[in-house]
Amino acid sequence: MRHTILLTLCAVTGLAACEKSGEAEVERALKDLNVVDETNLNDVFLTVGDPDEAVNYFAGANANDPGRIDLQRGLAKSLVRARRPQDAIAAWQQVVAHEEAESSDRVDLADAYIRANLWDDAAKTLNTVPPTHETFKRYRLEAMVADSRQQWDKADSFYETAIGLTTRPAPVYNNWGFSKLTRGDYSAAERLFADALRYDRTLFTAKNNMVLARGAQRDYTLPVVQMTQVERAQLLHTMALTAIKQNDVATGKALLSEAIETHPRFFEEATRALAALENNVSN
Repeated sequence: MRHTILLTLCAVTGLAACEKSGEAEVERALKDLNVVDETNLNDVFLTVGDPDEAVNYFAGANANDPGRIDLQRGLAKSLVRARRPQDAIAAWQQVVAHEEAESSDRVDLADAYIRANLWDDAAKTLNTVPPTHETFKRYRLEAMVADSRQQWDKADSFYETAIGLTTRPAPVYNNWGFSKLTRGDYSAAERLFADALRYDRTLFTAKNNMVLARGAQRDYTLPVVQMTQVERAQLLHTMALTAIKQNDVATGKALLSEAIETHPRFFEEATRALAALENNVSN
């Protein structure tokens, strides 16, 4: 039907008019196609693309089409992925200053401040986010800021809220557990690391942190969690160092020897530690 109408219009208005109409139609179609292609390309660079290439891509796109907040966001996110927090801060500041900026942009700016170890700036930025903006990322960052200020009750509350807002809470449980570990609440920390592993059995940092929590309680047995032989050796090494720091030297030596035997390859770190320990004892 659309083609019939178009042919009728051609007959009425003449060939030249029809050609102009057809060209305009093609241009509109190509423009729409370019928008789709650009959106897909942006998504690729933001997720699976090389971070440095993504930075170059979005920097060029911003230069060619300044003022577009989606491209500014793309550059800021790419700088975070490229581990350039200071540059990311400047980029997110530009986004936040944009008239179309949203509360989530301020949260992302706070995230960049934390990555640059600028905790006071992160706190000030989060204070500008309205309380109605209740997201997982916002509360996770609020918990981290509270931790940095040793505001333990606030941190616990924020961690608990953040966990309720995500389907992947393992990293939050791990962070919360580490917070408890730094406070000296080792049994609570161990429970939280166990919760983290319940949601993600592959999270090695939670396994290592659990070993630290157990070692701090002078429990020098490995937790019953899924682990590879390489991970087992690394955890034994961590447990050994924890024991040695608490002056349980004989236990530490035994754990280092077990780590060396467990590792399928030459475990250089444990071997060096054991050699240094034996050298000190002999001297």
